[in-house]
Amino acid sequence: MWTGVYPAVTTKFTENDELDFAEMERCFQLQMNAGCDGIIVCGSLGEAMALEPEEKIEILKLAKKICGSKHVIMTVCESSTRRAMKAAADAAAAGANGLMVLPGVPYRSAPHETVAHIKAVTKAGGVPVMVYNNPVAYGVDVTLDMFAELADEPLIVAMKESTDDIRRATEVINRFGDRFKMLTGVDNLALESLMMGVDGWVAGLVVAFPRETVAIYKLAKAGRYQEALEIYRWFRPLLDLDVSTNLVQNIKLAEMVAIGSNDRVRAPRLALSGAERARVIKVVEDAVACRPELPELKELCDTSM
Repeated sequence: MWTGVYPAVTTKFTENDELDFAEMERCFQLQMNAGCDGIIVCGSLGEAMALEPEEKIEILKLAKKICGSKHVIMTVCESSTRRAMKAAADAAAAGANGLMVLPGVPYRSAPHETVAHIKAVTKAGGVPVMVYNNPVAYGVDVTLDMFAELADEPLIVAMKESTDDIRRATEVINRFGDRFKMLTGVDNLALESLMMGVDGWVAGLVVAFPRETVAIYKLAKAGRYQEALEIYRWFRPLLDLDVSTNLVQNIKLAEMVAIGSNDRVRAPRLALSGAERARVIKVVEDAVACRPELPELKELCDTSM
């Protein structure tokens, strides 16, 4: 657990704004077929803040059915510690293998408040936790000093590193060694982070391009950096779509073009239109037109052992 490629999957909706279980099942299965190591549901890309609590549990149960023995991680993103504790307990009871826990957003909590929130949610869930640290998006940086406090809680075992500062990976390893698993959460810093020693990749564009994402990860872990770099350079215009306020609309549009899905989102979000829609479609279509040839994944697995 906490190594490999973990797609932060999108949530699929019908034309009537209900959960589209059939399309989610199809898309989740594509991730498993490509060799991803688990699934993270109901995160930022999954439109967490627009989902009802019972919808999140239904999505979790569907992912569990598709993933089999692989791990399904539930995101816990609530504005109060009380609600987050209940969400964590409910997810664990429904079979979540672990939780990805955010500070209480949108409130920008002080360091001691953030630590108290994460510890309380972890204890309520009773399953392993990855702390999602994204100060760029959420305004709260879970610093190394704060992780030193969190290290006292044995269920806090991993961090999703999304500070947008590649230096943080080395700083974490130098200070904590292997105490925490570290996963990169910034698509267009993924290869750089893997080269700095992170354990996994919480990926976004993987939902539209799963095989390419897995190949980059496995090549990097096998030390075959030049081959990984060639794919990564091709991938980069797509990966940039993840680093945007429109990441949900961008990536759902990429899914529409690349895997024949749809780009329906839940209001207040609206699907892209006009020139921006045309721009994103062109980025994806250009990439699809010159997709790189990938090595056999079994070969990569054998090489990295």
